[in-house]
Amino acid sequence: MERSVKTIYPENRMPSAKKKRRVSSALSPWLFLAPGMIVFMIYVIYPILDSILLSFYEWDGLGEKTWVGFSNYAELFDSEAFYTALKNNLYWLVFFMLAPPIGLFIALFLNQQVKGIRVVKSLFFFPFVISQVVVGLVFAWFYDPKLGLLNIALGWFGVDAISLLADEDLVTFGIIAAGLWPQISYCMILYLTGLNNLDPEQLEAARLDGAKKLKMLWYVVIPQLRPATFIAIVVTVIGALRSFDLVAIMTSGGPWGSSTVLAYLMYEESIFNYRMGYGAAVAVMLFLIMDIYIAYFLWRMLRSEK
Repeated sequence: MERSVKTIYPENRMPSAKKKRRVSSALSPWLFLAPGMIVFMIYVIYPILDSILLSFYEWDGLGEKTWVGFSNYAELFDSEAFYTALKNNLYWLVFFMLAPPIGLFIALFLNQQVKGIRVVKSLFFFPFVISQVVVGLVFAWFYDPKLGLLNIALGWFGVDAISLLADEDLVTFGIIAAGLWPQISYCMILYLTGLNNLDPEQLEAARLDGAKKLKMLWYVVIPQLRPATFIAIVVTVIGALRSFDLVAIMTSGGPWGSSTVLAYLMYEESIFNYRMGYGAAVAVMLFLIMDIYIAYFLWRMLRSEK
């Protein structure tokens, strides 16, 4: 029997079990990743490339596309609405950076073993689970100049009622405040998870070395929360740059376009003005700003880890 096997499979040609295992171990990850990669290519990569290509055309969404080259971008950089939207997005980005530190502070406050703390946690968690549309409607009522709680509270201090969402100078900050409410809640959840996974040995060693309060927080706790901080900042930046829901619900970009942002400008030009190419140019600019910021932040994070 051994001779027959050797005659059929010479020693130098006999299938190797190790080679089979190597091939299977190399192919297995790709087989598992293939469905997700296909979906990612169809629903993420292809729309991005198609939007970039569409930005070089003039198209109303129905008729034939007309090649215009960089005309959409030239018009975009000469548009006052674009710079207003860009300025508002910068406001969103700056003030949204308050969400991670405030979320950390609340998480530290809630990370205690006291009676009734779960009820308090659920109250802080509540803004994250409700829809952005609901948040927008709640804050629109809150800012109402006649019946809103904001103006009722201001009246107690003798301050005249203000129509915040109708004020060109204040409307953007009012919407940002509404957006910060659920964003702080999200950062709080990330930090609570991180606080529950702290290394107890490091904490005990720090206590033995005399570290207390601020020193313990700065030198022991915060370094261990670096992964949570990374996720919180990246998600906060993306949320600030793609802000759309609250603007659409609360003001529709008004009054007179003073609260518009790049995402809403893209939507307005594409859907209402039937300028798909111009709207795609706005989307490309927003995509580039987002990519540059996140790439820079990733570079800083990797550099600090090295």
